[in-house]
Amino acid sequence: METMNKKILIIEDDQSIAELERDYLEIEGFHVEIASDGKSGLDAAINKQFDLILLDLMIPNINGFDICKQVRKVSNIPIIMVTAKFEDIDKVRGLGLGADDYVVKPFSPRELVARVKAHISRYERLIQTDTPRDEIYVRGLQINTASRQVFLDGKEVLFTTKEFDLLSFFVMHPNQVFSKEELFEKIWGLDSMGDNATVTVHVKKIRKKIEKDTSNPEYIQTMWGSGYRFNG
Repeated sequence: METMNKKILIIEDDQSIAELERDYLEIEGFHVEIASDGKSGLDAAINKQFDLILLDLMIPNINGFDICKQVRKVSNIPIIMVTAKFEDIDKVRGLGLGADDYVVKPFSPRELVARVKAHISRYERLIQTDTPRDEIYVRGLQINTASRQVFLDGKEVLFTTKEFDLLSFFVMHPNQVFSKEELFEKIWGLDSMGDNATVTVHVKKIRKKIEKDTSNPEYIQTMWGSGYRFNG
């Protein structure tokens, strides 16, 4: 992946952490802009063009959760949340609002750079593809992989980038069981750098959007001890 023209926005109030992230990213050829508070960070994220956002959760003025929510209203660019908190609820909340990934402080700068590259590369492949593909219909569920639209009983349902990727993968591999680890590698392309919470949260969000009864899902079924299966 060519990084020389890629722009990263770091929204982080800890100057030493922001500079560490910036230095490692610039070594790899990225252009980096730093915002030290939520207000300026949100303004930059909304009004400027970036290829990825590194977003601290506990940022002054406007917290990372609210920034993520606002950005997702206008853009699907990759967002990696950076947090000092270990509670799963923060990870779940961030991913539920549309973040693509998260890292917990203290983190390995090299791992952070690897995640940045992986997310940008995957996002570019998604937006650059122009190969027409057929629509997929499954019991009232319609998925157009070319326009990246989902319809349920004729009504469009909005999906984040990763939600759409995961649902599309499921419908293209009906009746096959995939573990959470396999799904993370297929969709996020980061092998073992993630954890099960990422997949679990995205499946939960998809179910809320397409299942009539999330406690008894018709489409994405849990195979206890094994993973998930799309009922085709």
